[in-house]
Amino acid sequence: MKWIFIICIFLMVSGMMTAQTTENKASKKDSILLAKFKAKGTYPLIKASKLSGVMPVEGINEKADVGMKYKLLFSLATGTNDPQKVKDQNKGLAEIGRIINLHIAAGVPRENIEVVIVSHRKSLYSLFSNDAFKKEFKIDNPNITLIQELESAGSKFIACGQAMQFLDIDRASLLPSVKIAIASKVALSTYQSKGFVLYEIDED
Repeated sequence: MKWIFIICIFLMVSGMMTAQTTENKASKKDSILLAKFKAKGTYPLIKASKLSGVMPVEGINEKADVGMKYKLLFSLATGTNDPQKVKDQNKGLAEIGRIINLHIAAGVPRENIEVVIVSHRKSLYSLFSNDAFKKEFKIDNPNITLIQELESAGSKFIACGQAMQFLDIDRASLLPSVKIAIASKVALSTYQSKGFVLYEIDED
């Protein structure tokens, strides 16, 4: 019995150390990206996240068709309701900003880009109004400025009604501009049927 207890403790500690190592690697990766963006990165449209930068590239010989319409659909699943982590900006939203910036940097006019962001799972917490976020987590929502910038650039946000039910999130908690779909699956299939290109924005 004693050995079983010792083994359980060992496995628990090993698991904690592995989780810590993974978190440290992710943090180190972000630090490297930030350093690169700070040194060389540009922010042609979305500027509210340091992770949304674009690195300059020389010798480009495969160019975007700047005359066509780009319909970008994002399935946003990143986010958390962990009180220790909600102070950080949602990296998925930052990545969406980076993808938009990449298209702008490629020469695509802003008016030729249509963006729809379908939020599900715990990414919904990032779409809380500042008042609702403060009530839930006792701090300001760090995503508000980035969301406002994405919306100013023409992005449409849609929340998954099923995830809202499962997570017990009411409509009043979300920003007023967010639309509600019965399910993210339905919203995603609707927009894909309209010719939107799907990007899965999930945890690494």
